[in-house]
Amino acid sequence: MRVAILSPYSWTYPGGVTRHIEALTEQFIADGHHVRVLAPFDPPDRFSAALHRGARPQPMEQPDYLVSLGRTLSLKANQAVSNISITGYALAAAQQELRTGGYDVVHVHEPLAPLAPWCITDWTRVPVVGTFHTYNENRVSNGIATALGARRMLNRLHVRIAVSEAAAWTARRFFGGHYRVIPNGVHVDPQSAALAALRPQSDKLRIVFVGQAVERKGLPLLLRAFEALREHVPTELTVIGPSHDELSPLMLDMRDVRVLGKVDDETKRRELESGDVLCAPSLGGESFGMVLTEAFAAGTPVIASDIAGYRDVVRDGVDGVLVPRGDAQSLAEALRDLYEEPVRRAAMARAAALGVERFAWPRVAEQVMEAYEDAVATPAPAGAWQRAAVRVGARAADLKPRVPAQRLTSLEPALTGPQRHSKALATARRFGLATVSLGGAVLAFLALQKIGLTNIASALITASPTLVLLGLAVMCSAMVMRAFSWHAILCAALPRARVRLADAAQGTFIGVLMSSTLPARLGEPSRALVVARRTGRPREHLPIVLGTVVSQTLLNILALIILGAIMFSSVDFFNGHQDALLVAAIAPLVLLVVVLLAPVLLRGTGSRSRSSRVHALAAQMRGALARVRVGLIVFRRPRLGLQATVAQLSAWALQCLSCWILLVALGLDKHAGIGAAAAVLFAVNITAVLPATPANLGVFQAACAAVLHTGWHIGYGDGVAYGVILQAVEVTTAIIMGMPALLKEGMSWREVRLRAMHTTPVKLPARPSAAQDTGAVRARS
Repeated sequence: MRVAILSPYSWTYPGGVTRHIEALTEQFIADGHHVRVLAPFDPPDRFSAALHRGARPQPMEQPDYLVSLGRTLSLKANQAVSNISITGYALAAAQQELRTGGYDVVHVHEPLAPLAPWCITDWTRVPVVGTFHTYNENRVSNGIATALGARRMLNRLHVRIAVSEAAAWTARRFFGGHYRVIPNGVHVDPQSAALAALRPQSDKLRIVFVGQAVERKGLPLLLRAFEALREHVPTELTVIGPSHDELSPLMLDMRDVRVLGKVDDETKRRELESGDVLCAPSLGGESFGMVLTEAFAAGTPVIASDIAGYRDVVRDGVDGVLVPRGDAQSLAEALRDLYEEPVRRAAMARAAALGVERFAWPRVAEQVMEAYEDAVATPAPAGAWQRAAVRVGARAADLKPRVPAQRLTSLEPALTGPQRHSKALATARRFGLATVSLGGAVLAFLALQKIGLTNIASALITASPTLVLLGLAVMCSAMVMRAFSWHAILCAALPRARVRLADAAQGTFIGVLMSSTLPARLGEPSRALVVARRTGRPREHLPIVLGTVVSQTLLNILALIILGAIMFSSVDFFNGHQDALLVAAIAPLVLLVVVLLAPVLLRGTGSRSRSSRVHALAAQMRGALARVRVGLIVFRRPRLGLQATVAQLSAWALQCLSCWILLVALGLDKHAGIGAAAAVLFAVNITAVLPATPANLGVFQAACAAVLHTGWHIGYGDGVAYGVILQAVEVTTAIIMGMPALLKEGMSWREVRLRAMHTTPVKLPARPSAAQDTGAVRARS
């Protein structure tokens, strides 16, 4: 049979679909069929790297069976990066090959992908088989595809294949139709797999990870679980795919970690055969997971996330273990259980080697060839009306009864207990932020209509550049003073770690950068991560470093009280009602009392509760608050406490001075003095407690304009212009100070963000000893 296989993905940036097509093609050629693969092919040059965010293609020879469709572009899709061709050249080259090749069938992988797969499926007169590799529940992207005519286009397919029930679910849910499930294949050597499954057990648990350093693959979760696991059992982690530079920023300590980067198939197979378990902690978006079957072919069991695509491959408790997705604690416990049960581990390895035959390429290729034969054998439509309906896509080309898109139940497990409450809170938070952002956008639009963009523009143009630069310099010096303050706090909390001033400055500048560029409050964990990495014992010191942030928070509250006092003494905002000022003055004292006394109160609460969950929660809270108290120890060291206080308040004073200089730069100092600068600084920091937008854009300017107009009768146009300049100075300060610190740290913005989101260490409780177990049994009897 003459077969054309069309792929939307670059051949030289290989992924799961590309490897599937390559193996399928070679199997068909070995069986005597004539096959050509139509796929993009990126040459290994600088232009390719520029089109793919700096990632270079793998240097490889173009196979004889490959027809190049040109270059591709790196695009984000389904929580990962796809390298696809969206040019007219790819479509023209594919059409030319199909017109002259005399093919019996065209096999289109990912028919919904632009540009060539979609158009070839819709336009060609050759029988078409389509394979769906993607699983997702995204109503927006699939709804857009439907609006663009996806259902009509997919009716041109004579046979529809899905690589798993998960992929079939997505297609049935959003596009309807009939699907046959044919899994991805794997090369199986029964003898080597059986020998690998019988390999002797080692004295350490050898864990293998294969995948990209993207958040969807769950690598940060695995690293957190591994950091906890190695404190209890001898273990080793081998990471295939990410480079050392990509991985090191995500870990606090690289002990017992082997980083191999990108390797060839032979090296990957050897590593899988020598490993005790493959770990695949993906967070979602997986339709199959070819690496799972590769592990089975090597006689290696897997521990994987309990997600739809993996559930079709892993037989839980037989050849692998499924753990809740996104749960680093459960992952660490499952890995430890596997180490402590070598007999079970060996049984799972044997089951993996025996069960992988269902994914062997000869069997999979035979099923795909049957799909080709069925497509070619599809009868022609009977009658003019039916032929016309099939030609325009109103009727499916397979002539089977119509199956519309259905509202199917989600394949993901239902959330229960804390997970359900957490998701509900996250949904409510996103809805609240979206509502606030939308309301702010509407109010901003109405305000700008009333103020007039001309007034704002004229105020910006008349600002003095020299004074703006001076304000920027003063703002930068304020960041340096914050570093001095934090250094004193760190020295008090970690007297044996010898934290350097340069380390505290590096962390401070990176934290300011993250806080200024993200809507979430990731600045604090980011800077704590940077400093903890420099102490030599990062896992032990990270909670303490996080606790020191509280000391600066209390000093910040004190500074806000002083600013509030200056503001209220300058202008009577509350018409004589000073109760709010009194409450603000005693707030830090109340907070300090709660922090100091809560561990004692919780100790009693936890001991009285019969619930193990409350017991554990109380213990966690006691531990966290105890670490916070360690962070506050600076106030018991007079010299360091005075240094931290003076430096932190000096930083606020410099920021206030910068705000006043910017008032002078706009010529507003005739109406507003240092009291107005204090009021602005007070207002923007209060509104930044719960940022509704990245860098609190919009809210920041509204706060400036409202304070200046209410207290000093400055026009809204000038107030908004002042807010624009002030925020530009703050963001520029964050970039000037933070970017060099990031480069010096050897971390990218994305890497800091990923690690900051997974800062909390995983803690595995120690196993009870045999004596303890015996005593517990006697007590129960």
